[in-house]
Amino acid sequence: MLQKMKTIVLLTGSELRHDFFRKFIACDSEINVLASFCESKKGNLSEIVKKEESKNEFRTNHLSARELTEDDFFGIFSHTVQDLSNPQFLEKGEINNPEYVQQIIELNPDIIISYGCSIIRSELLTIFKKRFVNIHLGLSPYYRGSGTNFWPFVNNELQFIGTTFMHIDHGIDTGEIIHQLRANINSNDTIHQIGNRLIKDSFVECIGLIKNFDALDDMEPIAFDKTTERYYRKKDFTEESLKIAYHNLDLGSLDKYLNEKEGIDAKYPILKNPKI
Repeated sequence: MLQKMKTIVLLTGSELRHDFFRKFIACDSEINVLASFCESKKGNLSEIVKKEESKNEFRTNHLSARELTEDDFFGIFSHTVQDLSNPQFLEKGEINNPEYVQQIIELNPDIIISYGCSIIRSELLTIFKKRFVNIHLGLSPYYRGSGTNFWPFVNNELQFIGTTFMHIDHGIDTGEIIHQLRANINSNDTIHQIGNRLIKDSFVECIGLIKNFDALDDMEPIAFDKTTERYYRKKDFTEESLKIAYHNLDLGSLDKYLNEKEGIDAKYPILKNPKI
Protein backbone atom coordinates (compact mmCIF):
# COMPACT_ATOMS: atom_id res chain seq x y z
CA MET A 1 0.00 0.00 0.00
CA LEU A 2 1.30 3.43 -0.92
CA GLN A 3 2.26 5.63 2.01
CA LYS A 4 0.32 8.87 2.36
CA MET A 5 2.38 11.94 1.49
CA LYS A 6 3.39 13.86 4.62
CA THR A 7 2.47 17.55 4.75
CA ILE A 8 4.85 19.77 6.69
CA VAL A 9 5.60 23.38 7.54
CA LEU A 10 9.19 24.51 8.06
CA LEU A 11 10.27 27.32 10.39
CA THR A 12 13.85 28.33 9.71
CA GLY A 13 16.35 31.09 8.97
CA SER A 14 17.73 32.47 5.71
CA GLU A 15 21.44 31.67 5.76
CA LEU A 16 22.74 29.21 3.18
CA ARG A 17 22.41 26.17 5.47
CA HIS A 18 18.77 27.09 6.08
CA ASP A 19 18.11 27.49 2.35
CA PHE A 20 19.63 24.06 1.78
CA PHE A 21 17.46 22.60 4.55
CA ARG A 22 14.11 23.71 3.17
CA LYS A 23 14.96 23.02 -0.48
CA PHE A 24 16.42 19.59 0.27
CA ILE A 25 13.39 18.50 2.31
CA ALA A 26 11.00 19.84 -0.33
CA CYS A 27 12.71 17.88 -3.11
CA ASP A 28 11.53 14.56 -1.71
CA SER A 29 8.58 13.22 -3.68
CA GLU A 30 6.90 11.83 -0.55
CA ILE A 31 6.94 15.14 1.35
CA ASN A 32 4.75 18.15 0.63
CA VAL A 33 6.16 21.36 2.13
CA LEU A 34 3.07 23.53 2.47
CA ALA A 35 5.10 26.59 3.50
CA SER A 36 8.52 27.61 4.78
CA PHE A 37 8.71 30.61 7.10
CA CYS A 38 12.25 32.01 6.83
CA GLU A 39 13.47 34.61 9.29
CA SER A 40 16.08 37.18 8.25
CA LYS A 41 19.74 37.19 9.27
CA LYS A 42 19.13 40.17 11.55
CA GLY A 43 20.85 39.62 14.88
CA ASN A 44 22.81 36.57 13.76
CA LEU A 45 26.19 35.78 15.29
CA SER A 46 28.22 37.47 12.55
CA GLU A 47 26.24 40.68 12.95
CA ILE A 48 26.62 40.61 16.74
CA VAL A 49 30.38 40.10 16.55
CA LYS A 50 30.87 42.88 13.98
CA LYS A 51 29.02 45.37 16.22
CA GLU A 52 31.16 44.66 19.27
CA GLU A 53 33.53 47.41 20.31
CA SER A 54 36.01 44.89 21.73
CA LYS A 55 38.54 43.07 19.60
CA ASN A 56 36.76 40.71 17.21
CA GLU A 57 39.22 39.92 14.41
CA PHE A 58 39.66 36.23 15.29
CA ARG A 59 35.92 35.58 15.47
CA THR A 60 35.25 37.61 12.31
CA ASN A 61 37.73 35.49 10.34
CA HIS A 62 36.29 32.30 11.83
CA LEU A 63 32.74 33.24 10.83
CA SER A 64 33.83 34.31 7.35
CA ALA A 65 35.46 30.90 6.92
CA ARG A 66 32.20 29.29 8.03
CA GLU A 67 30.33 31.07 5.22
CA LEU A 68 32.88 29.91 2.65
CA THR A 69 32.69 26.31 3.85
CA GLU A 70 28.90 26.41 3.81
CA ASP A 71 29.08 27.43 0.17
CA ASP A 72 31.40 24.48 -0.52
CA PHE A 73 28.91 22.07 1.05
CA PHE A 74 25.55 23.56 0.11
CA GLY A 75 26.05 26.23 -2.55
CA ILE A 76 25.70 24.42 -5.86
CA PHE A 77 22.55 22.60 -4.74
CA SER A 78 20.91 25.61 -3.10
CA HIS A 79 21.67 27.94 -6.01
CA THR A 80 20.45 25.62 -8.78
CA VAL A 81 17.69 23.32 -7.48
CA GLN A 82 14.04 24.20 -8.09
CA ASP A 83 12.62 25.68 -4.89
CA LEU A 84 9.53 23.67 -3.94
CA SER A 85 9.48 24.85 -0.32
CA ASN A 86 6.97 27.73 -0.73
CA PRO A 87 9.05 30.25 1.24
CA GLN A 88 7.82 33.35 3.03
CA PHE A 89 10.52 35.72 4.28
CA LEU A 90 10.11 37.40 7.66
CA GLU A 91 12.11 39.62 9.95
CA LYS A 92 13.81 37.97 12.91
CA GLY A 93 11.29 37.22 15.67
CA GLU A 94 8.21 37.58 13.46
CA ILE A 95 7.55 33.84 13.50
CA ASN A 96 5.55 34.45 16.69
CA ASN A 97 3.35 37.14 15.11
CA PRO A 98 -0.35 36.18 15.21
CA GLU A 99 -0.78 36.49 11.43
CA TYR A 100 1.86 33.82 10.73
CA VAL A 101 0.72 31.65 13.61
CA GLN A 102 -2.80 31.70 12.19
CA GLN A 103 -1.54 30.82 8.70
CA ILE A 104 0.20 27.75 10.10
CA ILE A 105 -2.88 26.70 12.08
CA GLU A 106 -5.01 26.96 8.93
CA LEU A 107 -2.49 24.95 6.90
CA ASN A 108 -2.79 22.20 9.55
CA PRO A 109 0.32 20.24 8.54
CA ASP A 110 1.02 16.71 9.72
CA ILE A 111 4.30 17.98 11.20
CA ILE A 112 5.97 21.33 11.91
CA ILE A 113 9.78 21.31 11.90
CA SER A 114 11.86 24.19 13.23
CA TYR A 115 15.55 24.68 12.52
CA GLY A 116 17.41 27.91 13.14
CA CYS A 117 14.44 30.19 13.86
CA SER A 118 13.56 32.27 16.91
CA ILE A 119 12.32 30.61 20.09
CA ILE A 120 8.67 29.67 19.59
CA ARG A 121 6.36 31.24 22.18
CA SER A 122 2.95 30.89 20.53
CA GLU A 123 -0.01 28.52 20.83
CA LEU A 124 1.58 26.36 18.13
CA LEU A 125 3.33 24.59 21.00
CA THR A 126 0.03 23.30 22.35
CA ILE A 127 -2.02 22.97 19.16
CA PHE A 128 0.68 20.87 17.49
CA LYS A 129 1.93 19.07 20.59
CA LYS A 130 3.75 15.86 19.58
CA ARG A 131 3.63 17.08 15.95
CA PHE A 132 6.18 19.90 16.36
CA VAL A 133 9.82 18.84 15.97
CA ASN A 134 12.87 20.99 16.68
CA ILE A 135 16.26 20.24 15.13
CA HIS A 136 18.82 21.16 17.78
CA LEU A 137 22.42 21.23 16.60
CA GLY A 138 23.95 19.78 19.73
CA LEU A 139 23.47 16.73 21.91
CA SER A 140 20.84 17.50 24.52
CA PRO A 141 20.77 17.26 27.50
CA TYR A 142 24.58 17.43 27.56
CA TYR A 143 24.83 20.73 25.66
CA ARG A 144 22.00 23.28 25.46
CA GLY A 145 21.64 26.87 24.33
CA SER A 146 23.76 28.58 21.66
CA GLY A 147 26.75 27.26 19.70
CA THR A 148 26.38 23.81 21.17
CA ASN A 149 28.54 22.18 18.48
CA PHE A 150 31.29 24.76 18.99
CA TRP A 151 31.81 24.43 22.73
CA PRO A 152 32.86 20.75 22.64
CA PHE A 153 35.95 21.94 20.75
CA VAL A 154 36.70 24.34 23.60
CA ASN A 155 36.09 21.76 26.32
CA ASN A 156 37.81 18.86 24.53
CA GLU A 157 34.54 16.91 24.58
CA LEU A 158 34.16 16.01 20.92
CA GLN A 159 31.80 13.16 21.78
CA PHE A 160 29.11 15.80 22.33
CA ILE A 161 29.13 17.13 18.75
CA GLY A 162 25.88 16.02 17.18
CA THR A 163 22.22 16.71 16.46
CA THR A 164 19.08 16.15 18.50
CA PHE A 165 15.58 15.87 17.05
CA MET A 166 13.08 16.64 19.81
CA HIS A 167 9.43 17.37 20.42
CA ILE A 168 9.46 21.10 21.10
CA ASP A 169 8.20 22.47 24.41
CA HIS A 170 8.32 25.78 26.32
CA GLY A 171 11.91 25.28 27.49
CA ILE A 172 15.21 25.77 25.68
CA ASP A 173 16.36 22.45 24.21
CA THR A 174 14.40 20.56 26.87
CA GLY A 175 11.80 18.72 24.77
CA GLU A 176 11.31 14.98 24.62
CA ILE A 177 14.06 13.48 22.47
CA ILE A 178 13.02 11.60 19.32
CA HIS A 179 16.38 10.77 17.76
CA GLN A 180 20.06 11.76 17.88
CA LEU A 181 23.21 11.34 15.84
CA ARG A 182 26.86 12.10 16.44
CA ALA A 183 29.11 13.95 14.03
CA ASN A 184 31.16 12.03 11.48
CA ILE A 185 34.66 13.27 12.29
CA ASN A 186 37.81 12.66 10.27
CA SER A 187 41.42 13.34 11.14
CA ASN A 188 42.55 16.80 9.93
CA ASP A 189 38.96 18.10 9.60
CA THR A 190 38.31 21.74 10.36
CA ILE A 191 35.61 22.91 12.76
CA HIS A 192 33.50 24.01 9.79
CA GLN A 193 33.91 20.78 7.84
CA ILE A 194 32.72 18.78 10.84
CA GLY A 195 29.80 21.13 11.39
CA ASN A 196 28.59 21.22 7.80
CA ARG A 197 28.98 17.48 7.29
CA LEU A 198 26.85 16.98 10.39
CA ILE A 199 24.22 19.41 9.07
CA LYS A 200 24.07 17.51 5.77
CA ASP A 201 23.80 14.15 7.54
CA SER A 202 21.12 15.53 9.86
CA PHE A 203 18.88 16.57 6.98
CA VAL A 204 19.15 13.08 5.49
CA GLU A 205 18.04 11.72 8.87
CA CYS A 206 15.25 14.30 8.93
CA ILE A 207 13.80 12.83 5.73
CA GLY A 208 13.60 9.44 7.46
CA LEU A 209 12.04 11.00 10.53
CA ILE A 210 9.31 12.69 8.47
CA LYS A 211 8.45 9.62 6.42
CA ASN A 212 8.31 7.31 9.45
CA PHE A 213 6.91 9.82 11.91
CA ASP A 214 3.76 7.89 12.78
CA ALA A 215 5.74 4.70 13.49
CA LEU A 216 8.58 6.21 15.57
CA ASP A 217 9.31 4.57 18.89
CA ASP A 218 8.92 6.57 22.10
CA MET A 219 12.40 6.88 23.57
CA GLU A 220 13.24 6.56 27.25
CA PRO A 221 15.08 9.62 28.60
CA ILE A 222 18.85 9.42 28.80
CA ALA A 223 20.25 8.59 32.22
CA PHE A 224 23.14 11.04 32.42
CA ASP A 225 25.48 12.62 34.94
CA LYS A 226 24.20 16.17 35.45
CA THR A 227 27.77 17.39 35.94
CA THR A 228 28.20 16.91 32.17
CA GLU A 229 25.37 19.35 31.38
CA ARG A 230 26.47 22.61 29.75
CA TYR A 231 24.46 25.71 28.82
CA TYR A 232 25.84 28.54 26.66
CA ARG A 233 24.65 31.87 25.28
CA LYS A 234 25.80 33.88 22.29
CA LYS A 235 27.71 36.30 24.53
CA ASP A 236 29.93 33.44 25.72
CA PHE A 237 31.47 33.21 22.24
CA THR A 238 34.61 35.31 22.79
CA GLU A 239 37.99 35.73 21.15
CA GLU A 240 39.54 33.76 24.01
CA SER A 241 37.15 30.83 23.73
CA LEU A 242 37.79 30.55 19.98
CA LYS A 243 41.56 30.60 20.51
CA ILE A 244 41.23 27.75 23.00
CA ALA A 245 39.25 25.69 20.47
CA TYR A 246 41.91 26.15 17.78
CA HIS A 247 44.72 25.53 20.26
CA ASN A 248 43.11 22.21 21.18
CA LEU A 249 42.98 21.27 17.50
CA ASP A 250 46.65 22.18 17.11
CA LEU A 251 47.42 19.84 20.03
CA GLY A 252 45.72 16.96 18.23
CA SER A 253 42.30 16.87 19.88
CA LEU A 254 40.70 15.18 16.86
CA ASP A 255 43.13 12.26 16.75
CA LYS A 256 43.03 11.85 20.54
CA TYR A 257 39.26 11.52 20.37
CA LEU A 258 39.23 9.27 17.29
CA ASN A 259 41.78 6.91 18.84
CA GLU A 260 39.48 6.35 21.84
CA LYS A 261 36.13 7.13 20.23
CA GLU A 262 34.34 3.85 20.93
CA GLY A 263 35.12 3.89 24.65
CA ILE A 264 34.45 7.61 25.09
CA ASP A 265 31.11 7.53 23.23
CA ALA A 266 29.96 4.54 25.28
CA LYS A 267 30.24 6.60 28.46
CA TYR A 268 27.83 9.23 27.11
CA PRO A 269 24.83 7.52 25.47
CA ILE A 270 22.58 9.11 22.88
CA LEU A 271 19.13 8.04 21.70
CA LYS A 272 18.93 6.48 18.23
CA ASN A 273 15.41 5.78 17.10
CA PRO A 274 15.32 2.35 15.40
CA LYS A 275 12.59 3.46 12.96
CA ILE A 276 14.80 6.11 11.29
